[in-house]
Amino acid sequence: MAKSAKAGAGPEQIEQGSGNVFADLGLPDSGERKTKLRLAYALNRMVEKEGLSQTAIAGRLGLTQPKVSALLNYKLRGFSTERLMQLFLALDCDVKIVVGKKPKSRAATISVVA
Repeated sequence: MAKSAKAGAGPEQIEQGSGNVFADLGLPDSGERKTKLRLAYALNRMVEKEGLSQTAIAGRLGLTQPKVSALLNYKLRGFSTERLMQLFLALDCDVKIVVGKKPKSRAATISVVA
């Protein structure tokens, strides 16, 4: 998280982020928020490739057009992680969940690779 100083008060102090901006901001459920954002980003890239209208995408995903608009604008409050994963199935994509032992050198994480 960056800390800024007042003008003329000296150099800025910068802290390295944790890799999760939601945790750095102190928001609740930061891990889930990051996972949902990564899933939404991957979904939005796939939707862009389709080149369809929001209404057409809504029909394909089984959502309303306002829900598609929310998804495209990363307003994810109404979407669960599970629901976002199900949307990949509607786009004819596989979803794979791999569970493995983490290295001792870092904390456990959830990552999305698309």
